[in-house]
Amino acid sequence: MSTNTAVLITGANRGLGRGLLEIYLARPSHTVIAAVRDPAATATTLDTLPRAESTILLVVKIDSADPASSAAALAELQSAHNIQRLDVLIANAGIAKTYPLAREAMLSDLREHFEVNTFGPLALFQAFVPLLEQTPGSKFAAISSGAASIGAMEKIPLPNSVYGTSKAALNYLVRKMALESDSVIVFSVDPGWVQTDMGNFTARGWGMEKAQLTIDESVNGIAKVIDSATKETSGLLKSYDGGETPW
Repeated sequence: MSTNTAVLITGANRGLGRGLLEIYLARPSHTVIAAVRDPAATATTLDTLPRAESTILLVVKIDSADPASSAAALAELQSAHNIQRLDVLIANAGIAKTYPLAREAMLSDLREHFEVNTFGPLALFQAFVPLLEQTPGSKFAAISSGAASIGAMEKIPLPNSVYGTSKAALNYLVRKMALESDSVIVFSVDPGWVQTDMGNFTARGWGMEKAQLTIDESVNGIAKVIDSATKETSGLLKSYDGGETPW
């Protein structure tokens, strides 16, 4: 089994996931696992990314809308690549397709967002927690959102009744998993309002050209938060800038 630091990132083909992938590939002696919905469509592009000495890239299929895909990816990584432990697992994949008022929200939209943004990370954790438990001080970081904050809801007056609700439910599960995990550091991360496809879509809906943060600004901050996470971080909603976002 490799002695490399093992990192798995979901939604690694674009946006924050792609930015985080590039950060970890630039670190020597890492095994970086890019989890994407369609490896055949993205593997060639990801294979061209530069990487540091002794760092390798693996690409696997994980579709957050399909809970069984996490267990299948685990089986593939163990059998084909002898991955028997993880140091860092980043649940990044998510969707934000609609921004209705609560009184106008479609239950079908809520279900779709819960499938990906809430159930997907839970299935990911359930599948891979045995590998995380092989590394003392391993980290499970769920990419959440300031839009999920109940305590700061008045400061974010966006119609986030669908997306925000699914991420708030994710935050509850993250805190519960943290309280139940003795050896794994489990926490959520607020990446800020980032110039991803989702972030810019929201910005245009409010008459703005783009979101506030560049992807580089966000992912560099997220990586620092993950690097510095300790057991005291477990159960928190950390901001990309090192602070805390209220639940």
